[in-house]
Amino acid sequence: MSVESVSAQGFAEQSLDVLRHVTESAHEDVRRAAGLIADCIRADGVIQAFGTGHSQAMVLEVAGRAGGLVPTNRLQMSDLVVYGGDAPSVLDDPLLEREPGIAVRLYELAAPAPQDLFVIISNSGVNNVIVEMALHAKSRAHKILAITSLTHTGAVPAGHVSGKKLVDLADVVLDNAAPVGDAMVALPGGGAVGALSTLTGVMLVQMAVAEACAVLLSSGERPPVYVSANVPGGFEGNLKLEKRYAGRVRRTAT
Repeated sequence: MSVESVSAQGFAEQSLDVLRHVTESAHEDVRRAAGLIADCIRADGVIQAFGTGHSQAMVLEVAGRAGGLVPTNRLQMSDLVVYGGDAPSVLDDPLLEREPGIAVRLYELAAPAPQDLFVIISNSGVNNVIVEMALHAKSRAHKILAITSLTHTGAVPAGHVSGKKLVDLADVVLDNAAPVGDAMVALPGGGAVGALSTLTGVMLVQMAVAEACAVLLSSGERPPVYVSANVPGGFEGNLKLEKRYAGRVRRTAT
């Protein structure tokens, strides 16, 4: 790998190739994912989205954004402080994600209804808190939509004591097509730059949401979708939609 091949254009060309592959190959999986989302909306459910690290970028795409669905929640480690009353210093622990019981606490703080759908996002799909959340959600009969890298998860051992990975527990898996380690532009002498999973993950989320809206519209149902709060009437209209899910949808600045 030469120094000249490491460039903005090199990353753009490689990532666009993968995005084209994802959009062309994921149609059936996206259709199945959309079915889970539409079923959840029809059942008056809420979509509970969870991810850690940079996977939180995709969680933000699922929950609480303009053009996205209203009945959505972000589950995040900071919920231990915001809703659970823990000291902020608990979040300073770099190994917090590996502690057993954390996902169960986050689940209980969210208090999901039986018909809620869990969207769990992890590039590797092996982090302890990710697998624990999937296991707990599955034990409560929730449907699980996973967004992960099949290449990465297939190349690393399970990290949870159960021996399970996220892909083993999901009802539908969307493959973000990211390489092992996420970064895709190789550097001379080793290592790589240019992380891919956020680009492809966002694409998959938005494709699934758009397809779910198409499913709802085809049966005469209007999808409960956010309008930007920065257009006239958007903020007020969003508040009206949120009232349908009062006490079940959480919106904080964290």
